Amino acid sequence: MDIIFHYPPELMALLIDAIPCLFRSKKDVLLFFKGAGVSRGFTQDLQAQLTANSSAVRKHEIVRTVLTRLNERGEKSLGERREILKRVTEFEDYSTCWPADQLKAKGLVAEIRRVVNVKDSFTRMSQERDAESRKRREEAEAKAKAIQAKKQELQKLRDELFALFAPTDDAWARGKKLESVLNRLLKASDMLVREAFTLTGDQSRGVVEQIDGIVEIDGHLYLVEVKWWGDRLGPGDVAQHQVRVFNRGQARGIFISASGYTDAAIQACRESLHRAPFVLCELEEIVKGLEAELPLADLFRRKIQAALIDKQPLKKVL
Repeated sequence: MDIIFHYPPELMALLIDAIPCLFRSKKDVLLFFKGAGVSRGFTQDLQAQLTANSSAVRKHEIVRTVLTRLNERGEKSLGERREILKRVTEFEDYSTCWPADQLKAKGLVAEIRRVVNVKDSFTRMSQERDAESRKRREEAEAKAKAIQAKKQELQKLRDELFALFAPTDDAWARGKKLESVLNRLLKASDMLVREAFTLTGDQSRGVVEQIDGIVEIDGHLYLVEVKWWGDRLGPGDVAQHQVRVFNRGQARGIFISASGYTDAAIQACRESLHRAPFVLCELEEIVKGLEAELPLADLFRRKIQAALIDKQPLKKVL
């Protein structure tokens, strides 16, 4: 930004009054400006006037002319203006003043310090406001980017899920892919606690059970099972996962099927809801939720509520 006038009018007037009082001679005033880094271009004509006729120009006129020229240079002379102000506010040895001007000089320097302190306070407050505003803006931008990235990730996973509906001769491989996609989908939805794992017994027993994932919803842990079979799932197909849930104390269950459930399976789950909340979900519901951009957690919350309140483990909420 081009700063046209670095010194506000009040400060400008105080400097024009103070600097002449700090030095006895006009040459000392010019020397002060030189020491503050003011180039000859700003004072050369004034020096010439003094050489030709020392009484032709007063100290106040010299100061006013130099400061005005510096102000009009704007940003380019910012360093010189800061140095002048620094030297005046740090002025301590008033022996350079005429005795009659010492008290006046001290009063003017004190007033300049006060004005500068007030100005600096407002500057600091403004800087703090700007920093806070910048922080909020950066946080908002980071949040927007994160939301966009999450949206793109969910879109990619949705496409992978839709691709699984293509005809295939390898149903088992498709089922494993479905587990992988849903695990990643739940993780992208900030719900996944642990991906699919297998519990094993001794060597003679081998694998004793497999759980496709664990999610957390509103502080409760849900064991998730996923199946993509050719036929609708019956009570026996769902019972194994129910037993896993019932044997884990405060755990709850979610069962996701791509082929639906028999009426007997739904009734069996309804009758066992008193043991632990257990939700039946069809893959089609998840597809519809993704198309509607409904967060998976919200989809499951609706179904959990229907299971707990209405005793409907498979209530279609979309």
